[in-house]
Amino acid sequence: MQHVRSLALACAVMAAGIGFASANDMPVIKVEMKDGVIIPEIIEVPANTRFKLEISNTGASPVEFESMELKREKALAAGATSAIVFRTLDPGTYDVFDDFHPEAKAKLVAK
Repeated sequence: MQHVRSLALACAVMAAGIGFASANDMPVIKVEMKDGVIIPEIIEVPANTRFKLEISNTGASPVEFESMELKREKALAAGATSAIVFRTLDPGTYDVFDDFHPEAKAKLVAK
């Protein structure tokens, strides 16, 4: 009988959504890309935590947020905003750049 009560409680908790983080609960880190510049140059993100990187292209030309180490890329037209959701990252520093503007470089630091 105890097993049935435990199972019923577990189902009630799941149905109520208790213990589950929604997409709205994850940290959102904003990055601006503008004609060969990535702002900020040091992008601090939480390590070992799911988060969303929101990228806005405020420039007049297309950009491409890219990281070989993270195996991620996102191309954006002028004026566009998009996001990349990261499940988790190990603590460390990762190089990122704008593939369309090779001089635009930044570091993503997970800590």
